[in-house]
Amino acid sequence: MFIDVGPDDLMEGELRGLEVGERLILLTRLNGQIAAMDDSCNHAGCLLSGGWIHEKKSAVVCPCHEYAFELGTGRNVTFPKLCEDQRAFEVRIENGRVMIRIEEP
Repeated sequence: MFIDVGPDDLMEGELRGLEVGERLILLTRLNGQIAAMDDSCNHAGCLLSGGWIHEKKSAVVCPCHEYAFELGTGRNVTFPKLCEDQRAFEVRIENGRVMIRIEEP
């Protein structure tokens, strides 16, 4: 099931943290594409929305320990990989709104 999380008005490179129910979600736009993942880093719980985009890796970088997670997949692209991949969500745009699919594991 897709959930409406707001308007499709993210600026290029913006990191936007949202609360969706009890979950913290990060939305970002890179190269015109919107990606969504858990905002709370699985390594130490820092908010990825406080980090920055690493354009070469197409990843968001955690501000606490500089782990990088690939946008769209959540794959940990930091070496060495000292934590798991970040949970990413499927995104689609409908009528100018960002819709994400959140399925519980």
